[in-house]
Amino acid sequence: MNSDFARIITLQRKERHISQKQAATDLGISQALLSHYEKGIRECGLNFLVKIADYYNVSCDYLLGRTPDPEGKTITVEDIPDDDGNNSLEMPSPEIINFNRRIINNSISLLFSFAQKANSVTLIKEVSSYLMLSVYKLFRIIYNANPHNDQKLFRIPKVIANDSANAIVSMSEANIKASSSGMPLDGNDCIDNFDTLYVTMTTLQKDYAQYSSSLLNLIKRSEDSIARTRAKYRPDGK
Repeated sequence: MNSDFARIITLQRKERHISQKQAATDLGISQALLSHYEKGIRECGLNFLVKIADYYNVSCDYLLGRTPDPEGKTITVEDIPDDDGNNSLEMPSPEIINFNRRIINNSISLLFSFAQKANSVTLIKEVSSYLMLSVYKLFRIIYNANPHNDQKLFRIPKVIANDSANAIVSMSEANIKASSSGMPLDGNDCIDNFDTLYVTMTTLQKDYAQYSSSLLNLIKRSEDSIARTRAKYRPDGK
């Protein structure tokens, strides 16, 4: 059973504000059967897969979770890494490193564009703080791998730097959540028009065409990693 199919066809219908009854009528099936498809209770045949792909004007690969892009676009062969995340002791190829760097950089650019649309100084400021300190922490950890590296590069003593950065990152995350919830805490502003942050697959590709593919790939790879890790440490091992 393909769980992505159930999730994606439900998302597509709801983003278009189409009732389940109307979609079922348009697709020529009963509402009960469509409900089973959307809940992942039943698996559709190939004919229906093509039919619903045409109905939502998306690719079959997208509906099956094979690509994060609704139009079925894929990155070029040169950009596709062959690492499945299991060969952790092997040095990643330059292509994998470049691929990861690109999707991270582009996703951050989209995140800032997204925050700007909310017209919240607090949101932009705290997103910047969160990302800067996260990079600072990682750089300092790697820098400290060599005991001969001079600590005079930094003003903050090593013994307190990481925990202090963690505290500020946590506070920035709390402020981001507050601002995103419409709560103006401690003199900060907040988002007062949540419509500016309304996103669908269509608006994502239209408003952030330059970065959307990278973000969709980042989401897919991140959730694949989460799913693999959770499966690995589940008590039943399944």
